[in-house]
Amino acid sequence: MKRVANIMVQKRIVTVFLFAIVIFMMIGFRLGFVQFIQSNFLMEKAEALWSRDIVFEPERGKILDNDEDVLAENVSAPTVMVVPRQISEPEKTAEALARVLDMSYESALTSITKNERIVIVQPEGRKISEETAIAVQTLNLEGVYIAEDSKRHYPHDTLLSHVLGFSGIDNQGLTGLELFYDDQLSGTPGSLSFYSDAKGKRLPQMADKYTAPEDGDHLQLTIDLDVQKIIERELDIAEATYNPDGAIAIAVNPNDGSILGMSSRPNFDPANYREIEPEIYNRNLPIWSTYEPGSTFKIITLAAALEENVVDLEDEEFYDDGDIEVGGTHLHCWKSGGHGQQTFMEVVQNSCNPGFVELGQRLGKEKLFSYIDQFGFGQETGIDLQGEASGILFDIENVGSVELATTSFGQGVSVTPIQQVMAVSAAVNGGYLYEPFIAKGWVDSKTNEVLKQQEPILKDQIISKETSNRVAEALERVVALGTGRSAYVEGYRVGGKTGTAQKVGPDGSYLENNHIVSFIGFAPANDPEIVVYVAIDNPKDTVQFGGVVSAPIVGTIINDSLRALGVEKQDNGIEKDYQWPDTPKIEVPDLVGLHKKELQKQLMSLQVDLLGEGEYIIDQAPAAGEQVEEGSEIRLVLGEK
Repeated sequence: MKRVANIMVQKRIVTVFLFAIVIFMMIGFRLGFVQFIQSNFLMEKAEALWSRDIVFEPERGKILDNDEDVLAENVSAPTVMVVPRQISEPEKTAEALARVLDMSYESALTSITKNERIVIVQPEGRKISEETAIAVQTLNLEGVYIAEDSKRHYPHDTLLSHVLGFSGIDNQGLTGLELFYDDQLSGTPGSLSFYSDAKGKRLPQMADKYTAPEDGDHLQLTIDLDVQKIIERELDIAEATYNPDGAIAIAVNPNDGSILGMSSRPNFDPANYREIEPEIYNRNLPIWSTYEPGSTFKIITLAAALEENVVDLEDEEFYDDGDIEVGGTHLHCWKSGGHGQQTFMEVVQNSCNPGFVELGQRLGKEKLFSYIDQFGFGQETGIDLQGEASGILFDIENVGSVELATTSFGQGVSVTPIQQVMAVSAAVNGGYLYEPFIAKGWVDSKTNEVLKQQEPILKDQIISKETSNRVAEALERVVALGTGRSAYVEGYRVGGKTGTAQKVGPDGSYLENNHIVSFIGFAPANDPEIVVYVAIDNPKDTVQFGGVVSAPIVGTIINDSLRALGVEKQDNGIEKDYQWPDTPKIEVPDLVGLHKKELQKQLMSLQVDLLGEGEYIIDQAPAAGEQVEEGSEIRLVLGEK
């Protein structure tokens, strides 16, 4: 009996011992797992509990023009941050902050007593000046920190505002290129991490950890700042002269689709976007607005007719009596009584509606609408900006004889300005339709190394080079001899087409005396380097014709832009047919070296502005040989031989 009891005791001891071994093995395994496997993970969690992070925003990448002139940059704007648990005297701290930041004591006290780990004092402490930041640091307040921050600065104010867009208080892109390329421009935030106990008190024995921010890359555009300034100047003049409902201008390099300039009115200052109505800054009119193009659309009908060999511009004639009947509807020419007997080249020069109806009928709806589609109408161009519209075309099944006729001269369809510019570029550059683009490439913000460069995107060749040359020749005659004479530029071969489009009212009917007048021009006509489109919406106190309002604006933009781009003049273009009230320009004589008494007989038709002292002319502007309007002022510098 005693032996049996001892055996039972021994079994129990062994069992307990085995259980103890198993438990100790489990504890050992768990300790080993925690020590060697989970140590990093647990340390990170512990550090997360102990650490407090002050975020350092990265520098947003700059936006540059084609020649690396700055269009958007950053200026220092530090931010005040507080760690409430480190502040032992909140009332005194709030009083000091309120005084320096020009905020109420109550607001400051609320910020520094929040039950949060880190609090940004805002809005008064957000993106402050360097002077204010130094004043806060001088206070040497416990638990108050200055974090590096910046805000966006646009050195040219309203220039290119709709294209650039703007970024918000957190440096996030909100509109325009700032939004479209926000990821690349933004960069990656950095931080300064310090360690504290459960009550938020700083642990001095543990070192702070700094992670540097990664700045965003610089965005370089195809925009030429000189061309853009010229466009902005001319739109400002047009706005002051005509008080229009709106205005649009685009300049593009037709040989690759790169945008040289783009603007619209009304515009805004991106730095003060909060003061502007959203419908102004959210609408980039050159890519967003859609309307009937009017006669600028005739270029497409002309190109299609020439490519399909349905017309001989020089040898075939057309009689215009002022209207043409189609499907029981009378469609009128803009000129009362018509243009009479004319060649089809003169049909183009005179922008004769019935003549273009004839061309549309010869093509037929399938052919004409096929070309309209190939030239990119009715679809987005693919430009790297948000908010692009696609326009509206007739469904081919719903096109009857009247719809075919009106489409032939640009009525009844709805297109965007950017579509027109790219289509006309294709019509005169050899037939090549490109995708427009405004981002030229990306540049590393630290090394200035080019990271990526945009290559032109060729969509298709729509017409042959021979057809394109004939289109360009016909449009050069429009400017020299036809309705576009006010766009003529002495020394540069300019081609183009006027447009006067009726606007549709809320009830679907056309408005009276309310037109969008436009002109699209290109130069040099024999080798285009720039295409410019200008549309003025409802100009006041003037005759609403594209040839009267928009053509001279385009002529000035082309003239000044080609000079800025270094394009040489030519003397082999078509001579302008001057008609009343136009007067031929006169050539500036060579006056350098003459005695000032000899000026009277040299300058019968010019005004003189004399500068300096002396008896002889040592310099002049414009230079000898330049063509100027009669009565223009020239500047002469006097000195001694």
